[in-house]
Amino acid sequence: MTSPSINIKSYIDERPVSGYQWLVLVLCFFIVMLDGIDTAIMGFVAPTLMHEWQISRAAFGPVMSAAMFGLAVGALVAGPYADKIGRKRVLIGSVFLFGVFSIGCSFAQSPTQLMVLRFLTGLGLGAAMPNSTTLLSEYIPTRVRSLLVTIMFTGFNLGSGLSGFIASMIITSHGWRGVLFVGGILPLIGVPLLIWLLPESARFLVARRRPAEQVSKLLNRVCASTFGSDTTFTTTEPDTGRKAPVRVLFSDGYAFGTLMLWVTYFMGLLIIYLLTGWLPTLIKDAGYPIEKAASITAMFQIGGTVGAILVGFAMDRMDRNAVIGIAYLLGGIFIFALGAGTLSSDWLPLLVTTAGFFMSGAQTGLNALAPTYYPTGARATGVSWMLGIGRCGGIVGSLFGGVLLSMGFPFSVVFSILAVPAVLAAAAIVLNRFAVRFIRYEVNF
Repeated sequence: MTSPSINIKSYIDERPVSGYQWLVLVLCFFIVMLDGIDTAIMGFVAPTLMHEWQISRAAFGPVMSAAMFGLAVGALVAGPYADKIGRKRVLIGSVFLFGVFSIGCSFAQSPTQLMVLRFLTGLGLGAAMPNSTTLLSEYIPTRVRSLLVTIMFTGFNLGSGLSGFIASMIITSHGWRGVLFVGGILPLIGVPLLIWLLPESARFLVARRRPAEQVSKLLNRVCASTFGSDTTFTTTEPDTGRKAPVRVLFSDGYAFGTLMLWVTYFMGLLIIYLLTGWLPTLIKDAGYPIEKAASITAMFQIGGTVGAILVGFAMDRMDRNAVIGIAYLLGGIFIFALGAGTLSSDWLPLLVTTAGFFMSGAQTGLNALAPTYYPTGARATGVSWMLGIGRCGGIVGSLFGGVLLSMGFPFSVVFSILAVPAVLAAAAIVLNRFAVRFIRYEVNF
């Protein structure tokens, strides 16, 4: 008798989502939420910290941007390792890393020390999100993958909001050091839970030709299967062999699409970071109180959370690239409308919400699209490098906004300029679809 042969993609696609697969979603959501807490927490402690240390905003700027550089480097480094040693190890290591160094930040004695520690914290943060995306996408059936990955990403918005509540509860009694300490303790508490419950990717094990018995035990646990040790597992996607994951990104059939994904993500983060970073200042300068400016800016994130879920839902039912491209284009139109109006308009909250709905929705949807573009042997690298290059767009956006405003450009010009990268992002993702359809064999993912 011949041993049974199982196509692992078809097996996952044809079965209902098991309870353990839902648990994988919860665990990845938890990791991304912790990421959001640690990423946003410095913004809430910055005023108290600058007052205590008697330093200016300009002097504190490198501390605020250090984590962003760490995020970019962490993403670029972590992806190839996850494709070599596994998603689970890199994920747990990243959570441990940003937890430890966030606690270290609470003991910093100078801006320079804090800047270095925030950079090291950023290394862990940069590794966490792309590998959560990769692991979850490899366990979810195609029919609901985009929706569930975008739901996972809403954990970041939840974490960013929770960091504000954490700061408000702790900062008056324990100061900024207490806030950063709690921000580091939470990930470390989660590490034993992740070691116990988080599974390795079965598709990674098959791609790396690990023993069939190991894959059988894992699928029996995660998918409630009953495979024996004699089962053979196969995949229909391209085999990268011993080729380095980074080389796959630039090999024939992948290079053009890789560049298009990078351009799209870079442009999207440029817009989002410029808007969320400078919109409160612009609204305040228009005569609104700071509380009103903060609440209106928060509408961008709220709209983006709803938009992400609906974009993910649409991606599972229509052409994924087209859905994201249309969302970017509509986001650009509403950003242009912001510039064409006035900041004192009654329509301002609605325009900000709608711009966030489409722009952040498209950006989150791109995270669900990227894993489908690469084979398992290079998937973590492809997703991580897209996020790493995209972080550079966020850095450029933050700096670019300050330059434009310091040069005296009115907000109408700033927002009109932002419509350009939105159109470029839409064009790049449509061209990426061309690459998938006509340039290379499409990954059966």
